[in-house]
Amino acid sequence: MALVKLQTENFRNLTSAPVSFSPSFNLLFGENGSGKTSVLEAIGYLGLGRSFRVSRHQAVVSHGEQRLTVFGGLDQGLTGSEEPAEYGDALRHRLGFGRDVGLKETTLRVDGEAVKNLSALARHLPVSVIDPGVFEIVAGGPGKRRQFLDWSVFHVEPSFAGLWQQCQRVTSQRNQTLRNGRLDDALIRVWDKQYTLLADRLTEARRAAFDLFREAFARLVREVDAPWVEGMKMDFHPGWDTSQSLADVLASHREQELRMGHTLYGPNRADIKMRFQGRPVAETFSRGQQKTLVILMKIAQGMVLSSLGKQVTFLLDDINAELDVGHRAMLATKLHELRCQVFITSIESPRPEELWQDTKPDYRMFHVEHGTLTEE
Repeated sequence: MALVKLQTENFRNLTSAPVSFSPSFNLLFGENGSGKTSVLEAIGYLGLGRSFRVSRHQAVVSHGEQRLTVFGGLDQGLTGSEEPAEYGDALRHRLGFGRDVGLKETTLRVDGEAVKNLSALARHLPVSVIDPGVFEIVAGGPGKRRQFLDWSVFHVEPSFAGLWQQCQRVTSQRNQTLRNGRLDDALIRVWDKQYTLLADRLTEARRAAFDLFREAFARLVREVDAPWVEGMKMDFHPGWDTSQSLADVLASHREQELRMGHTLYGPNRADIKMRFQGRPVAETFSRGQQKTLVILMKIAQGMVLSSLGKQVTFLLDDINAELDVGHRAMLATKLHELRCQVFITSIESPRPEELWQDTKPDYRMFHVEHGTLTEE
């Protein structure tokens, strides 16, 4: 699937006029503050259910308004042929996201029908963001890498979203029990049992998705000029020492968790361990190497979903500021080969001949000014 129609209402400074996009590449350019990133942000709402820039919906709704709306129309995306689907083809799905910031109520719709979970929208539109903050996947804490992995797991394993939500609720209840001051042994054993059962199922799904990702990553690095990756080792860490069962780990560290007041072991502590010659990549790789590594990891994710027949929509925000011409060309070429849908923003007018030296994909170019998109 690919997003070929977008319309917003009261979303930052964007006008409410509908816009048609290419199911392949879309190049957006304009001055800072013109609304380029806001377009990507609105698309992100349909695939992520939130902003990738800020944590509060209030920061996104237009000044003086109480409700924002984002509507997206999806077609079948790129077909198996060399040519993209015609723009006039009937929409396959219609996605809608509404948020009343005053009432703190969210409305979700798929094909006109109300749905309860954001996963119902996200399944139709896998959105992957590459912006300046994405490089924290390497340099940041385990939470960033866990979020990176879980995006893959969600789109690979349909049951993951429900399992993850259940585990979050059980973890919250378990933490509350640990913070009560006086431990209720019977109650903590109940939460331990539920927690360990869910942990095993979550870890199995994560490990399976990670194996697919690591295999795709290994294939990818053989195709690109990145010899420094050869000495790197990437492993999945489930969040506890698996030489013991999680139940035994929790029992043996009960006093420690009581002192801290929250769960210290389990899927909430999962991580992707990346080491180069035995040392953490964040300590050994240069900033440029870390950026290249994250790009390769993102492409590998796209490879996994492409092998499952899913078209990923990549949002590349202001990559000119982060990547040199060579890396931009490598990224654009690989995403073209994967037949992904891509949105790229930049301040200056894009130069397609720098992105694709050989065959150029179908693309549309838009100038963004005062929240209005004008096709060039």
